[in-house]
Amino acid sequence: MKRILITGAAGFLGSHLCDRFIKEGYFVIGMDNLITGDLKNIEHLFKLEQFEFYHHDITKFVHVPGDLDYILHFASPASPIDYLKIPIQTLKVGSLGTHNLLGLARVKKARILIASTSEVYGDPLVHPQTEEYYGNVNTIGPRGVYDEAKRFQESITMAYHTFHGVETRIVRIFNTYGPRMRLNDGRVIPAFIGQALRGEDLTIFGDGMQTRSFCYVDDQVEGIYRLLHSDYVYPVNIGNPDEITIKDFAEEIIKLTGTNQKVVYHPLPINDPLQRQPDTTKAKELLGWEAKVNRSEGMKITYDYFRSLSKEELSKEEHKDFSNYIK
Repeated sequence: MKRILITGAAGFLGSHLCDRFIKEGYFVIGMDNLITGDLKNIEHLFKLEQFEFYHHDITKFVHVPGDLDYILHFASPASPIDYLKIPIQTLKVGSLGTHNLLGLARVKKARILIASTSEVYGDPLVHPQTEEYYGNVNTIGPRGVYDEAKRFQESITMAYHTFHGVETRIVRIFNTYGPRMRLNDGRVIPAFIGQALRGEDLTIFGDGMQTRSFCYVDDQVEGIYRLLHSDYVYPVNIGNPDEITIKDFAEEIIKLTGTNQKVVYHPLPINDPLQRQPDTTKAKELLGWEAKVNRSEGMKITYDYFRSLSKEELSKEEHKDFSNYIK
């Protein structure tokens, strides 16, 4: 049985990856410090013999006993609200955490795939974004802690590949959605659905003409799975190129939820990207991958998930208390 370590295992994407690799017959070792993750995302796995969990912060030394074939590095705050509240922890998990895991991969002779992001492109001057685009990032802006953590993560990963011969893979993840997303984490899908379910007006930042491209989680996981098992060491965009303005997306949410909310407008946050659309040519050519779940289908599943939450969960304004981590 192949053994795989998945960091950020209790997070949205990490938990779905745990499910997929268990389904594929792997022994999965989940690791998470639970700073933004939630054990309820993986509680269904604890009864399985082929799953074990380590409550650990990867910015500290990482030890995993026994053989290890693969590592998926998905530990990181991933929403603007999180990384604006814990900026130093965000930088540390992308730098110190990545360094620790690359060292582990080297010792274990394991292949490691790191989760990068479309945010490495910043507020792009090229559209759609190809892997060859270097990006337009404000290093000292409020979002810079996340963007630069991921850009450094890519750099040190390539350095370990070229200097130490570690087998590495890099996925650049575009906006992904689905069940287990956290409400009120600052991202547009849980924000809009949460507001609709609570009977609140939908909040748009800016004029609503900024664009996003939303990829359903099952498609994203499939792309990651194929990239891990490919022979390609350079970054690959995985996302759905079906682009939509935030204004039009708000109208879709109102129609989906059957609510009658108004849309209200607030100023656009600093350095918020105005366009986001992946060029997925490489994923198609190298991996035979493309997004298959259309937005109406994926959003219906996602809405059903949020609708199943308790009133108490829906009414919580803050879902995470970071006071124990801020020192």
